Amino acid sequence: MHYGVWTHCIIKSYALCDRRTKMVSQTVELLKNEIPLEQELIVLAEDTVSGLVLVDIINGFCSVGAGNLAPREPNRQISGMINESEKLARLFCEKKLPVLAFLDSHHPNKPEDPYPPHCITGTDESNLVPALRWLENETNVTIRRKDCFDGYLGSIEEDGTNVFADWVKKNKIKTLVVVGVCTDICVLDFVCSTMSAKNRGFLKPLENVVVYSHGCATFDIPLEVARNTKGALAHPQEFMHHVGLYMAKERGARIANQVLFGAAQKV
Repeated sequence: MHYGVWTHCIIKSYALCDRRTKMVSQTVELLKNEIPLEQELIVLAEDTVSGLVLVDIINGFCSVGAGNLAPREPNRQISGMINESEKLARLFCEKKLPVLAFLDSHHPNKPEDPYPPHCITGTDESNLVPALRWLENETNVTIRRKDCFDGYLGSIEEDGTNVFADWVKKNKIKTLVVVGVCTDICVLDFVCSTMSAKNRGFLKPLENVVVYSHGCATFDIPLEVARNTKGALAHPQEFMHHVGLYMAKERGARIANQVLFGAAQKV
């Protein structure tokens, strides 16, 4: 599908937003009742190492008008995700705990179907959003540019080593907290690969993978827009966010609606 179609699709989705809000909300609640998602308070132990992974919180996916896949106007779920991720990142940095940020960065001659060109290497689309740009100057932060959905696969070097796996082992991370965008695409793909690698013993001493729900977000393409746009797929934001979290839990991740540090109720 040509990138102009995607852009037109996203613009139309915002034009229809007000008219459909009530109907969509009712539908989403009905579907959530069919696949309920239990979330929990996660208290990270102070006496073990926890690591934070930020997935693609970059301009090309989050900053209004920044690119073909960026929101066309302010989006509450995306704004909330950025705010919560920044709070968590500052907390991890204050404690000098390991943080890894994946940045989607593509070569112009290597398309990522079915999506239009986005987050091209060397452009501001592939850089952290302004609220998180300060991470580049933190000594406990590792930046990893990737050219695919899955950060685990995107961490594989030509010699077969894996930057993410080495980061976990070097820092002796026992609990991994994941935030970012999109909940049901890059976040989910990374979590699925990480859980599989952990279960096979490739990520020792990692024990827990936690997805912080308020620190994740996805995009929105209504059904009525998709039906009238060649090649488009319907993608209701609230429901697909819920599905992404649900699928992550099915893979063995823990879904948190709050993340704190403390001695009691350890993960």
